[in-house]
Amino acid sequence: MKKIGLLTLPLLLFIACSTTVGKKPLQKVSTTKNNIVIPQNTKQLLVVTTENWSTKDGKLQRFEKKDNHWVKVGKKLNVVIGRNGLGWGLGLHSIPKDAKYIKKEGDGKAPAGLFNLKNAFGYKPTKFTMNFPYATYKTTDHCVDDSNSIWYNKIIDSTSIQKDYKSFEHMKLQNNLYKYGIVVNHNPSQKLQAGSCIFMHIKSKSGKGTAGCTAMKEEEITKVLEWLKEKDNPLLLQLPKEEQLKLSH
Repeated sequence: MKKIGLLTLPLLLFIACSTTVGKKPLQKVSTTKNNIVIPQNTKQLLVVTTENWSTKDGKLQRFEKKDNHWVKVGKKLNVVIGRNGLGWGLGLHSIPKDAKYIKKEGDGKAPAGLFNLKNAFGYKPTKFTMNFPYATYKTTDHCVDDSNSIWYNKIIDSTSIQKDYKSFEHMKLQNNLYKYGIVVNHNPSQKLQAGSCIFMHIKSKSGKGTAGCTAMKEEEITKVLEWLKEKDNPLLLQLPKEEQLKLSH
């Protein structure tokens, strides 16, 4: 695996605040506009990059931290995101005060920013070894996207709670799009109308954009699932190029 130096990988320069190279500590990078800093205990990073705010197409590259260097893992993967591109989401970052694009419920945008990954999921137990939390979901497991519900942006067993919602997603579909997936911890405080039920999952054969998720081929997401390690605190960094470049300045 090739080591990526901080000077040759602008989009990851912001990690300087929490790493050292040799005996000289790297200076903290100014994050006034997009306040994104990778925690010291994160050793795995999923980086999704798009050309601009409005495209549905992107590239996903995996990285691992080795001896205080970020190292590429595997090839770049072609992904599709929200059919209307990206909007700043709610995660481990602050939304810039001058932000033009902000994620809202039902806007067809995927969330931009830095996010925890809650758990992986699927229709059946995996045939491969997992080192990351994995849940098996049924058709009666719902992800609630009704802002008026106390269960908004939560995945719940609909047979065990008092149903107060009118809109939701089945976590086991009639197709294979959710056969394997990962829950992105977007909007954990359940802010009303800020967006819900954000996943990484299998993309449709049509290649159409999603309602707000990040999708890839089945064989690609299974590689990601096998690679994830809970102890390495993996995160998702999802931004258009223009915002990633700001992280290097």
